[in-house]
Amino acid sequence: MAKALNKKDKKYVWHPFTNQRGWEKGEPLIIERGKGSYLFDTKGRKYLDGVSSLWVTVHGHRKKELDRAIEKQLKKIAHSTLLGLGNVPSIELAENLIKLAPRGLTRVFYSDSGSESVEIALKLAFHFWQILGKRKKTRFLTLTNAYHGDTIGSVSVGGIDLFHKTYKPLLFKSLKVPPGNIPALENILKTRHREIAAMIVEPLVQAAAGMLLYPPEYLKAVRKLCTKYGVLLIVDEVATGFGRTGKMFACEHVGITPDLMCVAKGITGGYLPLAATLTSEKIYRTFLDHTFYHGHTYTGNPLACAAALANLEIFRKERTLDKLQPKIKLLAQLLKPLLKLKQVKEIRQLGFIVGIELNISAQPVILRARKLGAILRPLGKVIVLMPPLSISEAELRKLVEITATSVAGST
Repeated sequence: MAKALNKKDKKYVWHPFTNQRGWEKGEPLIIERGKGSYLFDTKGRKYLDGVSSLWVTVHGHRKKELDRAIEKQLKKIAHSTLLGLGNVPSIELAENLIKLAPRGLTRVFYSDSGSESVEIALKLAFHFWQILGKRKKTRFLTLTNAYHGDTIGSVSVGGIDLFHKTYKPLLFKSLKVPPGNIPALENILKTRHREIAAMIVEPLVQAAAGMLLYPPEYLKAVRKLCTKYGVLLIVDEVATGFGRTGKMFACEHVGITPDLMCVAKGITGGYLPLAATLTSEKIYRTFLDHTFYHGHTYTGNPLACAAALANLEIFRKERTLDKLQPKIKLLAQLLKPLLKLKQVKEIRQLGFIVGIELNISAQPVILRARKLGAILRPLGKVIVLMPPLSISEAELRKLVEITATSVAGST
């Protein structure tokens, strides 16, 4: 079966963020099932999921509470549109999200992916000022090395040439400011706030840029200066939300509330596509007499919302964030010896988000790790470690050991 699937994959499937020439020459790794922190391929080989299946798996694979929640909802209804109708799970989830979100966020607009949640935030921010008659406020301010998704609007506020350069003729121009430089931030807001609708930031860590960290004080300054100069603040918590940084949302580390907040990835525990854009009551009220013409077919899908509700219940019932704290400290301790390896340039960690920057290509390290039983993911010369929050201490030790061995054995 494995050989036949490999052949069909190469014949029919186009993989995202993957060089297809190299893929067709190699032997595809095809995952068949998962359990806990592990993935199993079609040949029965076992791998630690070192990147939470692209940063989404929270409580592990085949979590019985999540399985049951979806099965229970499936017996009621799989999908009903949210355009002009409501559904039970979407209402209950919205209430739960608002209770967890930074104080001042009061409304939930659903979507299907992190990129779309950002698109919604950008359109809402632009439309907000148009309604208020401030027609010149059409620009967006973002950080250099930013990544906010792959759709046209989200790419327009991105800043990674590897991903975005090809599409520049399609994009609107955004303003850039270096992260961490508060005087530069104030200068651009002071001189150009009349044309800036919103500033968008990834809080504390620029994930796709290679897990680049910036000081918490900078995020505080962003909130303060956006308020001072009348610019909306959009915080992109797609990668950092739902416990990844050690708190439910990264904003909590500095106690700020954005005007709009984008969430996705871990919202369903890694089970189904779902995203949301949370807004302040002021923004919502501004739109009461103005229809927001945005919404996709599966917006607020009941199955996905049911999974998300179960995900949040597990956080509460199992005290996931409390149990995560000692594992965050253990991870930091386990990573220290890697700094002695000549192949390692720097290690950056925030909670359960780790970027190991190398002096060599990361791809051979990834392939070596697979042979040793772990799935890792490169970002340029950076190895990403972002395991499920539920990973055991023994599994965490094994994951870092495989990573260290794979790095040490590569040149």
